[in-house]
Amino acid sequence: MSKIFFIVLLLYFCIGQLQCKKYEDSKKPDWAKKDVRDYSDADLERLLDQWDEDEEPLPEDELPEYLRKSPPLNLENLDPSNPEALLQATKKGKTLMAFVAVANSPSKDRTETLTKLWQTSLWNNHIQAERYLIDDDRAIFMFKDGSQAWEAKDYLIEQEECKEVSIESKIYPGKFPDKINEAINPKDEL
Repeated sequence: MSKIFFIVLLLYFCIGQLQCKKYEDSKKPDWAKKDVRDYSDADLERLLDQWDEDEEPLPEDELPEYLRKSPPLNLENLDPSNPEALLQATKKGKTLMAFVAVANSPSKDRTETLTKLWQTSLWNNHIQAERYLIDDDRAIFMFKDGSQAWEAKDYLIEQEECKEVSIESKIYPGKFPDKINEAINPKDEL
């Protein structure tokens, strides 16, 4: 029992003698003297930079999209008379949003049903798109690979009740906006 007490007492004194490095108040930078709750965004950014100083850089695939290098663009294979192909090539691997308008003043439920059907069709064709309703008759289709947006646009403008598709501020009108999709019969419409 006395051996255990002696060991605990010895550890207590050894640990008590250890001192951590602590800056004197006069040597600290101004932002480090503040309370953490009073830090501004710039102070927090400096703290993050200090934290990340000794870390290894992230691999290319783990970097946020805006820090990744764009894939090389081969202009020899592109037709200069086709600006859409050029845009499609420059958006390869980048996130892109397309705005889709549904015709005939639909209800929110009908827009939800139609855009869900279009999204499923795109997924079945290996075009990955996320869909977000922004209005009763408008939705955003977000593509992780922006080059797929033009393939999706070609599909969407062929659909019944698609009024228009907008990509990169260019509007592509639908071919059958006035034709009602008879396959979809919502409960609240006749």
